[in-house]
Amino acid sequence: MRNGSVQHRAFFKVLVANRGEIALRVMRSARRLGLGVVAVYSDADRDALHVRQADQAVRIGEALPAQSYLNIPAIIDAAKASGADAVHPGYGFLAENEEFAKACKDAGLVFIGPSPQAILAMGNKAGAKEIMRKAGVPIVPGYQGADQGAEVMLAEAKKIGFPVMIKAVAGGGGRGMRLVNDAASFPDALRSARSEAKAAFGDGSVILERAIQNPRHIEIQVFGDINGNAIHLGERDCSVQRRHQKLIEEAPSPAVTSELRARMGEVAVAAVKALHYEGAGTLEFLLDEHGEFYFMEMNTRLQVEHPVTEAITGLDLVELQLRVARGEPLPVKQQDITFSGHAIEVRLCSEDATHDFMPQSGRMARWQVPNDIRVEHALLSGSEIPPFYDSMIAKVISHGATREEARGRLIVGLEQLVAFGVTTNQAFLMSCLRHSGFARGEATTAFIGAHRDELLAPRKDGASDTALAGLLLYVTNPNAPSWRSGRSLAATFPLPVQIEIDGKAHELEVTRERDGSYVVAIGEQTHTFEIGQLDPDTIRFRHDGVMDTAKFYRDGDRLYVQHRGLPLAATDLTLAPPKAAAANGGDGKVRAAMNGRVVAVLVKPGDRVTAGQPVMTLEAMKMEHVHKAGIDGVIAAIDVAEGEQVTTGRIVVEIGAG
Repeated sequence: MRNGSVQHRAFFKVLVANRGEIALRVMRSARRLGLGVVAVYSDADRDALHVRQADQAVRIGEALPAQSYLNIPAIIDAAKASGADAVHPGYGFLAENEEFAKACKDAGLVFIGPSPQAILAMGNKAGAKEIMRKAGVPIVPGYQGADQGAEVMLAEAKKIGFPVMIKAVAGGGGRGMRLVNDAASFPDALRSARSEAKAAFGDGSVILERAIQNPRHIEIQVFGDINGNAIHLGERDCSVQRRHQKLIEEAPSPAVTSELRARMGEVAVAAVKALHYEGAGTLEFLLDEHGEFYFMEMNTRLQVEHPVTEAITGLDLVELQLRVARGEPLPVKQQDITFSGHAIEVRLCSEDATHDFMPQSGRMARWQVPNDIRVEHALLSGSEIPPFYDSMIAKVISHGATREEARGRLIVGLEQLVAFGVTTNQAFLMSCLRHSGFARGEATTAFIGAHRDELLAPRKDGASDTALAGLLLYVTNPNAPSWRSGRSLAATFPLPVQIEIDGKAHELEVTRERDGSYVVAIGEQTHTFEIGQLDPDTIRFRHDGVMDTAKFYRDGDRLYVQHRGLPLAATDLTLAPPKAAAANGGDGKVRAAMNGRVVAVLVKPGDRVTAGQPVMTLEAMKMEHVHKAGIDGVIAAIDVAEGEQVTTGRIVVEIGAG
């Protein structure tokens, strides 16, 4: 297949058809090459950082992706309006859409990526597997047939043998993917996968694959140019995942030997040459425990995790994309590529790991990143995180001479990063990095599932952190006397403080002693603190003979604390009225668990339901979340409609006794 439709010519201004940290990353390399940069934005991103930092920015529509960042005509019009002569699709949304690549070419714009033919060939998982099979690339056994009937799919799944993996034909990023362990679960999993794939990609078609147990997820970074040159830049290990979405990536892989790297790289380069492929691409493989690898898919774009490859090769992969798009030959040959040290990346996501990784949106009240580690982000203190897009809000990348050095640097970097206002997976990421299995390089795709309880275990110093939160609420109360160091002649008596952390109320008593120290009592336990310094965002104190520091931010009755790298949010309930009984659906009202869009109403008024029965599906941050009945009863009311956007806590379904 010859990609004659790739359009090469000099260009001077690049429109980035994406948002957030992706747009900023592309802009950085484009500017270094002397190019102008144009941003596009939805209504939800009007004041976003990528908009502020671009030379020009063009509004392309409403908040939902389909009306904005996936709106091909609007993006083409934006390029024309701004005078851009090239378009970089980023590494999401339209990066693997052949219609978008073709629309750019038809509009006289250089598309910074492969040809529409290559995108189409590799974007369809079933077709891509057949192309790779003919090129001699080993593939996972499965079903890629055109007949998508439910009965046919079930029969094919039985032929393959359970467990099987359902995958969206046009998908990626874990959307439209389900692991099915038995025939009884297959119909519901198939329906859910198709629904999610249709919502995410506009195509509900799926394929089936044999589920390889406990594999490594290994991908090979490749590049091709106009002259038919092709290279690989080694592998990345992306095995640590949840819901089939990557959380931690590293290069090189602890499981790949130099011999295996050469073999996988040779296969990947052969495939690129067979495709006459131009630009950046990634071949993704499953590596089993016997060292055999199987092709899964090819992503015809730059990957989110490309910084770890940049760290160990010293190459700027966005720059390579831009140069290849101008028709330049690759500036390096395979023999020129060397690998230095080890790099690890984590994806910081706005989600609550302790509540099934539920997506979170809202205002990031305080955002601070460390200076001595690479952080790709597009946030400022006060930035709004909307519910319409992916939950990843930043990437933190470390590089060291050894894997252990890189791991240590990354842990320290995460400890220093401050994200107050929206719940993130920061603590969960540190727990993963500190786990002995990860430290030994043993993590497979089963890592999180196998160690979930350990990774989500309550913090060991939870009682002292609760006491610290209570102390901070006390000393930062605007109606309380200002904190002063030194001794006091005033009489000492305890003052009650009631706080809530993770939905649990704590009764505390805080006493200012005459020697200047504070005693915080929680039941029978007491904690003594000596405050050495209290700044607007930092407290320095002694506790149990240790001088320590914590970052904090107070927003009314809400307090955010970060102590030893672990974030905590507390609410002051001291003067609050008694709360109504917790509503987990036990009152018959089903409430939205997050900001999201109603994609399916699964019941109707008058239906009889049982506790645990699915009643509604919401989509938030490109993932579907099923909401279930909390009690047995009869549907009394449906309070929302399909397609409606709802906020956290809103009543969506009412169930009456019956």
